[in-house]
Amino acid sequence: MEGGRKPRGLATSALVVVSFALMVLALVAALVLAPREAQMGDIQRLFCFHMPSAWIALGPAFTVVFALSIAYLVTGKMVYDRWAAASAEIGVIFTTITLMTGPLWAKPVWGVYWTWEPRLTTTLVLWFIYVGYLLLRSIAGEGARRARLSAVYGIVGWIDVPIVFLSIWLWRTIHPRLLTSQGFDMDSRMVEALMVSLFAFTLLYVCLLILRAGTLTVEAGVAELRARLRRLDRRGGGL
Repeated sequence: MEGGRKPRGLATSALVVVSFALMVLALVAALVLAPREAQMGDIQRLFCFHMPSAWIALGPAFTVVFALSIAYLVTGKMVYDRWAAASAEIGVIFTTITLMTGPLWAKPVWGVYWTWEPRLTTTLVLWFIYVGYLLLRSIAGEGARRARLSAVYGIVGWIDVPIVFLSIWLWRTIHPRLLTSQGFDMDSRMVEALMVSLFAFTLLYVCLLILRAGTLTVEAGVAELRARLRRLDRRGGGL
């Protein structure tokens, strides 16, 4: 058992170090190596953090919640519930970053911090959906009941993910389309910096997911131990 835990601990530590190093590299690539955008200037560098944050929310984070919620309902294994909860927490964090960096870019480019265009509006709705998911988990108690309610909510809530992704094609919008039929509509060096950021953010998500899921597993073990001790105390009092 100890031999198995040590390699896993070393692997997790190595993942943390690599994730940190890649995030530093992404910062350097976005702020130093990438060129200054001809029309929008340095504010365009924000896309190296805005777009990867949106990718984590729309790609891995909430899609993992969706998939693991189905897995829990099929198998009833609590491990899927814990990993789904961890992914939802991380997804809310990255959606918050998306909603914060977007207005910082919009103000100098659009002249306003916020406009109720389709991509922004559906992303805000997504944020509210998964904040609601976390609130549900906080008030639904413990155990299988909370896991079932969370799983159903996580599956239904995911419906907004493809809506957010397709919003710039489904409705008229002023939101920029970085990816066109000819490829990325930006300087190749900016594309390279963006790719570094996308990879760094993805690895950071994996790292945070493993760490947070591990924490939730420990918390679940402690809660179960406390429940057993309470049962033993009641039996002892009865004797």
